[in-house]
Amino acid sequence: MPTLLFGIALSALLSITSLTVVLLRVSPLLTPVQAIAAFFASVFLSVTTVSMLLLILLWQRVPHHSWDTATLVRVSMRQAIFLGSGTVIVILFHTYNLLTWWIALMIYGVFLLVELALQQ
Repeated sequence: MPTLLFGIALSALLSITSLTVVLLRVSPLLTPVQAIAAFFASVFLSVTTVSMLLLILLWQRVPHHSWDTATLVRVSMRQAIFLGSGTVIVILFHTYNLLTWWIALMIYGVFLLVELALQQ
């Protein structure tokens, strides 16, 4: 398990670094299609890897779960992908000036209901 957490932490560090590079070095005025795609991809990877690391650490501490490592990683990865997808959709709605607080709640609520439906 320590090597797995090290790999996930390393990927989180690399994804945060890529997000920082995209924010500081890529100009959306010169190449708007590539800049926006790189921004959304780096946001998705950053949110997914950081939340997966935090969810693995959280689910290890919960006393009423006796999950093995594979189940722990599978559940955390699924939840992190849902959280990353919801965040990208919320930012996309904000980009098109369609976002209000209740729409953001509904987006995350849909992903929460899907996660509850997939729960074992």
